[in-house]
Amino acid sequence: MKFTKPKGTRDILPPESGAWSFVEDVARDIAKEYNACFVRTPTFEQTELFLRTVGDSSDIVNKEMYTFLDKGERSITLRPELTAGIARAVIEQGLLNNVLPIKLCSIGSAFRYENVQAGRYREFTQFGLECFGASGAIADFEAIKMANDFLIRVGVKEPFVLTINSLGCPECRKRYNDALRAYLSKNLKDMCPDCKVRFEKNPLRVLDCKSEECQKLNKDAPKTIDYLCDGCKNDFSQLQQLLKLNEISFKIDTRLVRGLDYYTQTVFEFIVENYAGSGKAITIGGGGRYDKLIEELGGKPTPAVGVGIGLDRIVSLIGEFEPELDVYVANAGGVSTSQVMGIVADVRALRLSCDYNLSERALKQQFKFADKAGARVVLVVGDKELTSKSVTLKDMKSGVEQQIKINELHKFLITKDK
Repeated sequence: MKFTKPKGTRDILPPESGAWSFVEDVARDIAKEYNACFVRTPTFEQTELFLRTVGDSSDIVNKEMYTFLDKGERSITLRPELTAGIARAVIEQGLLNNVLPIKLCSIGSAFRYENVQAGRYREFTQFGLECFGASGAIADFEAIKMANDFLIRVGVKEPFVLTINSLGCPECRKRYNDALRAYLSKNLKDMCPDCKVRFEKNPLRVLDCKSEECQKLNKDAPKTIDYLCDGCKNDFSQLQQLLKLNEISFKIDTRLVRGLDYYTQTVFEFIVENYAGSGKAITIGGGGRYDKLIEELGGKPTPAVGVGIGLDRIVSLIGEFEPELDVYVANAGGVSTSQVMGIVADVRALRLSCDYNLSERALKQQFKFADKAGARVVLVVGDKELTSKSVTLKDMKSGVEQQIKINELHKFLITKDK
């Protein structure tokens, strides 16, 4: 029987895996620079967690969650996003009793049953930042700035744009929902079945409908920013000032609502408007403020803001990385494997990547292997070299060869690596 990977999943293999390692390393570096600690939470949670946080009016809950009964007849769901699980963890483990704010980062898989297309999979990986215990525009800016720094650092090749909006606080939202329902009711009979349900549960979700017909009917819908209270209006204005001050360009998109029900006030997305030359716009990251989430899950009232970045799409935008090896140690004959292994161990002790002949290849084939592995230098060890207590070092880029004394090899390789 021939086995194949499930639809919507993929195998990440060399050379693409090199790009993944690079992207994840940058994510960890950025998190450290922003004083954010990494956390890991379970891949699956109680289904009720996502019903209460993501929202039963969202497409994620209604159409995309992988939900099943375990052997104890408990309803379990593979996480469709990371924030809800992290919020549950900080409450359960008492992290909110520490000095706040606290910034947490994560890298992990999430699962959604949706149409498979370029850059979108049913199992995907997110890099996220959550900040608990800080209110106001400056914390929103911090989340946006970290994401912006990450996208620049990894070298996203295609131009991306930041879009922002404000959904307002619960008081603002009530006034807006009343105005939105009044507007939507005029065309409700012509909307898709999903939007008719959204109209009753959460009219804001209607603005996120992907149906072209619904989008046309709703193009003149009221704008959330026209219903903001003074406090929300000031926060949104301050966020724009901070972005301008730090030279981060942005657009205000009054139709931006995000796909999760727990968002309040600031929401934002990073968009590539011409993904892979397709002419289609895709979201590569986004987030916002969710000040009621912790309270909704039984914790004490805690302001919070977060951002998630889709690493699958990021990797596709930076291209594959060629394999790279610092040092290959070639056996020219007349020396034992243990002698070669001693030099390999010395090189690896310098925290340089190093490989050697594991397949009894001839010297010529060893050089071919080293070249395909992307080796920067090859150290040739033979009876002649060991007699003179040296190795022959070949720079694979320039082709230059030179003799290096074994007792000076450490110093030479460290200097060359710099």
